[in-house]
Amino acid sequence: MNAVRMNLERLEIPAADVVLEADIAVPRPAHGMVLFAHGSGSSRHSPRNRHVAGELQRAGLATVLADLLTPREERADLRTGEVRFDIDRLAVRLAALADWLVEHEPTAGLRVGLFGASTGAAAALVAAAARPAFVRAVVSRGGRPDLAGAALRSVRQPTLLIVGECDPVVITLNQEALKELGGERCLETIPGASHLFEEPGALEQVAELAREWFLRHLTRAPRPPGS
Repeated sequence: MNAVRMNLERLEIPAADVVLEADIAVPRPAHGMVLFAHGSGSSRHSPRNRHVAGELQRAGLATVLADLLTPREERADLRTGEVRFDIDRLAVRLAALADWLVEHEPTAGLRVGLFGASTGAAAALVAAAARPAFVRAVVSRGGRPDLAGAALRSVRQPTLLIVGECDPVVITLNQEALKELGGERCLETIPGASHLFEEPGALEQVAELAREWFLRHLTRAPRPPGS
């Protein structure tokens, strides 16, 4: 198999009132861009999200793995566990990252998708509701969409919720959230998988579902002749 041509950047990006570190990978050509929102106690170095990102890159999708907390906030959060549940703060920063990326030369013009894990899924949904003009799709892995609150009803983008069969509390929360979403939505359950999808083959199924969802909703349809 031929290697994917890739533009790689490690940047510090202004987002709201802070500067956040991000790893950006843009295959050539790129069919869309997926911005990751990590879950509780995680970061852009999450091996699970990096695995999913790698599969998306091989499919021709740019990926942005960004820390939504500053190093100082991460240290404080390790002690208190409070910042990771500040969904409004995370969503504002995620939306600001998306604003910056649509103007950044390597990613400008690409349709934006959001991939959220755990509490990051709530931030992704709130950010999607705040940026309907250019966020085109959302995928949640083991997410807490219930933490998005009233913003769920404002999400019109196609949204895929992925849960593990052995994660009953999160399944129930996702089933309830599914009723609130305003646009195309789908709930997929991975057989035998727990909350972290650590079982053999579970994360591969997550990556496949996310890849197909984003390719369907981020890839631009060919323009008809004469348009």
